[in-house]
Amino acid sequence: MPNPNFPASQHTLSATVPCDWQSARANSWQLSRDRLELGAIPLVMGILNVTPDSFSDGGRFYTVQHAVDRALEMEDAGAAILDIGGESTRPYSQGIDNDEELRRVVPVLEKLQGRLSVPISIDTTKASVADAATGLGAQIINDVSGLEADPQMLTVAMRTKAGVCAMHRQGTPQTMQDNPTYDHCVLEILEYLRRRDRELIEQGIAAERICLDPGVGFGKTHEHNLELIRSASIFHYLRRPILIGHSRKGFIAKLLGSKDIDRTFGTVGVSLALATHQIQILRVHDVAAHVQALNLFHASGG
Repeated sequence: MPNPNFPASQHTLSATVPCDWQSARANSWQLSRDRLELGAIPLVMGILNVTPDSFSDGGRFYTVQHAVDRALEMEDAGAAILDIGGESTRPYSQGIDNDEELRRVVPVLEKLQGRLSVPISIDTTKASVADAATGLGAQIINDVSGLEADPQMLTVAMRTKAGVCAMHRQGTPQTMQDNPTYDHCVLEILEYLRRRDRELIEQGIAAERICLDPGVGFGKTHEHNLELIRSASIFHYLRRPILIGHSRKGFIAKLLGSKDIDRTFGTVGVSLALATHQIQILRVHDVAAHVQALNLFHASGG
């Protein structure tokens, strides 16, 4: 665990953080209709990429029926949230326009209406996509730009009262892995999220609806990603639910010594480490493996 009493000279939060991060840890997240209770075991957010080019499972669930079947399968496996995305944000991916993203996600959302008992999250940086998705039942807007890429995103979030997840990234998918640089990676990201949280509240988003994500893999080197995971509990100082999406990312393959290795087991290992930091939400591809591992880890005293 990182030292909760880190030197005030290294950051700008010394006047606002508590002495004990456990006392600051958020225990609920208000969505547009549901309220998620955040207990000792991290909630599992299942990833559903309705794209032909995502780095890990691009194309596997690209048809509407395959995507619907996969969503129902993840719910049955114990996913607490389903995160649906129609645009890849992998390094060096090329963006798509609004119409194409809508064409990918809207039919899936339409088919899932009334069939899921868990909340749906829409993974998008486009206000028009978030608007359509919330109109079709999505309760969360998961925006890797921190709700900064589209000036209309805040309007949609406020009008729909959706839960929002604001992520840190350095650069864009086209540039973020060129040469990510920080003086103090963890503290700079902590400060960005603190500032962005304050801005969202000032612009009308209720604090209870905000979740924050340090952005593992988005403008970070392999070592930066490890620093974030080792220091994950520091983000509880922000008093918001913390979401981390590390699933199958490149730093796992790097540590395991092969870019072609199955990253499932490495991902589960990182998830268990994050569980010791009491991170509230883990965004992963392999739902069943994570639900089982986290439940047994907790039952065994982890």
